[in-house]
Amino acid sequence: MTDKLKTEGKFTYAEAGEGPAIIVLHGLMGALSNFGSTFEHFSKEGYTVLIPELPLYTLPLIKTNVKNLAAYLKEFLEYKEIDSAILLGNSLGGHIALYFTKHYPEKVSGLVLTGSSGLYEKAMGDSFPKRGNYEYIEQKAQDVFYDPAIATKELVDDVYATVNDRMKALKTLSIAKSAIRHNMANDLPNMTQPTCLIWGKQDGVTPPEVANDFQKLLPNSNLFWIDKCGHAAMMERPEEFNQILGDWLKSTKF
Repeated sequence: MTDKLKTEGKFTYAEAGEGPAIIVLHGLMGALSNFGSTFEHFSKEGYTVLIPELPLYTLPLIKTNVKNLAAYLKEFLEYKEIDSAILLGNSLGGHIALYFTKHYPEKVSGLVLTGSSGLYEKAMGDSFPKRGNYEYIEQKAQDVFYDPAIATKELVDDVYATVNDRMKALKTLSIAKSAIRHNMANDLPNMTQPTCLIWGKQDGVTPPEVANDFQKLLPNSNLFWIDKCGHAAMMERPEEFNQILGDWLKSTKF
């Protein structure tokens, strides 16, 4: 997927395929490559798949929040001349998709949320006092998945480097606090876009009750479970994730 990464002006993103646009929004500690399987699969299934690199650590600290990340998404859609898109978000990415949908509903044709924040999330914030402890960060990273082996040394090293960079740590906390402030519970009943919820049954970050609440509050939503799966279904169970999403896209005639 990195061979499809391009930088144009303020935007760095991957793009492939032709057809209706699917905009993929990564999470707080999530690399674009986490969606590698989704990107490759749906770009060959009649969709244009775009994954923008969100400016989590390049915005000024005072502007590092959900609101400004959603504004960045709006600028990206305008730059790409996309009038309407399906937004697919994991964790913080799902939250940004929801906040964007609240303010620009006409630009969102559908939503796909997997392990999304926006209602409740067990954040990594409490780990920062122990940020120098590699084993602790490794355990926190492993806890994201049902199978701890998914948390490779490369992934743990990336998280460790992020939380040990003082400014990145401050910005991570700023985003986490902003996510709590922007709870979406009161807004969800007004979001009528077709919504696909794909959740790991063993998600310990946004537990199953969060998925159930999303389904209750979003009026046009379908909830699908993946067993033996944690917080990042598109990484841990990519084939099941793609199958569920593909079937849903066909059933909703996207």
